[in-house]
Amino acid sequence: MTGQQQRDELHRQIWSIANEVRGAVDGWDFKQFVLGALFYRFISENFTSYIEAGDESVDYASMSDTDIPDEVKVDAIKTKGYFIYPSQLFVNVAKSASTNESLNTDLAAIFTAIESSARGYPSEDDIRGLFADFDTTSNRLGNTVKQKNERLAKVLKGVAGLPLKFEESEGDLFGDAYEFLISNYAANAGKSGGEFFTPQHVSKLIAQLAMHKQTSVNKIYDPAAGSGSLLLQAKKHFDEHIIEDGFFGQEINYTTYNLARMNMFLHNINYDKFNIQYGNTLEDPHFADEKPFDAIVSNPPYSVRWKGSDDPTLINDDRFAPAGVLAPKSKADFAFVLHALHYLSAKGRAAIVCFPGIFYRGGAEQKIRKYLVDNNYVETVIALAPNLFFGTTIAVNILVLAKNKPDTKVQFIDATGAEFFKKGVNINIMQDEHIAAIVEMFDKKDNVPHVAETVAYDRIVNGDYNLSVTSYVEAKNTREEIDISTLNSQLETTVSRINELRSEIDAIIAEIEA
Repeated sequence: MTGQQQRDELHRQIWSIANEVRGAVDGWDFKQFVLGALFYRFISENFTSYIEAGDESVDYASMSDTDIPDEVKVDAIKTKGYFIYPSQLFVNVAKSASTNESLNTDLAAIFTAIESSARGYPSEDDIRGLFADFDTTSNRLGNTVKQKNERLAKVLKGVAGLPLKFEESEGDLFGDAYEFLISNYAANAGKSGGEFFTPQHVSKLIAQLAMHKQTSVNKIYDPAAGSGSLLLQAKKHFDEHIIEDGFFGQEINYTTYNLARMNMFLHNINYDKFNIQYGNTLEDPHFADEKPFDAIVSNPPYSVRWKGSDDPTLINDDRFAPAGVLAPKSKADFAFVLHALHYLSAKGRAAIVCFPGIFYRGGAEQKIRKYLVDNNYVETVIALAPNLFFGTTIAVNILVLAKNKPDTKVQFIDATGAEFFKKGVNINIMQDEHIAAIVEMFDKKDNVPHVAETVAYDRIVNGDYNLSVTSYVEAKNTREEIDISTLNSQLETTVSRINELRSEIDAIIAEIEA
């Protein structure tokens, strides 16, 4: 069995167990219990591995809580960001889960204790509230304490049965399982799932565009972080040392904010290497005091409402003031773009998924495009194939911004053709060869008939700052070309044959009548 086949089999088992433990509860509503239990198992095994430090004579899970010296606890919290006593480990709780009549309250107490262990330490903000969505009193688990405990025990046993083993070198097995589950939950949740999860194939492209040819970046940032999938693609596809100061993001949905933080831990990104904040990026940005970011990736919500002109202070905000106009109240797309641009360093790139309409509509959006083009911030606009995201079939665009362009030209790439994606069951997929082809065109900036065009500044100005890909990349003519001379010759032959047949028919009729 190949590595990919083993991975596919593991995923099949994971999804089968996830479906079995949820029973009749909707998967989207039940996701936090399965994902939370997987996270609980991961940090328990991660912590055990740290304490045992490869010494086979040490069995942390079998120790008594009273055997742990205070200095060991303090050192562990400073290093790992949290502390878990032996009795609180996933393996010990899962072992007796089926017979524990106070399982729901015991779990709640353990989660509180793990979060509280970081109080007063640098990791406090990164650990606080991690288990907030693992509500052991939720009616989704059942109406009685007994029913809740039975469902909780089933979840713990199910997650305990997953064929995952924590190893420092293979820790991403947990991260891969976590993202697989999130992806499947999103795929089955429709629009609500698509709002917080960017499929891995799109994340790959965005991460590669943002970090293209940067030998090192100080840090990477996602102002609409969702579950963190875009940030993690940067880790997967580039050596870790290239991202010097870690991963930053902000997320408006509290449940999704917790998913993102868990996702960081599950991919072996320690608390001191990520900073995911909760809040409204446009109205309450959390990283104003940070140095600008060398790489920014984002898939912000499309055409959502925001305060805009209802808040007179926003026009003086450093993020929006340079453009001289605010994004429309009913369409915040360009507010996210200007926010990202403000946080972008002089050497960096931002790759942002955008709704196509913002590239050709008039009014405030046209004025913002004028600002971006006149100041030479727009490097490339890429039109992607339709149906690449969960919950929407529209063909979105990627806007690539840079502050260090060598010239004033703007590149347009039409990647909507069949050569840039593969049709899937629920959504279309960009495979590695499709992504590589797009990145190569982005790199070379060559003109490719019907696919890519690099356009002079004056042409864009003369086009009223329209940045729609179809305005600059001529669509391929798929109509069949007809050679008139050949067609006339064929018609003459046909007419001649028809006349012959008529003569033959007339002769036959004359013979019959005679």
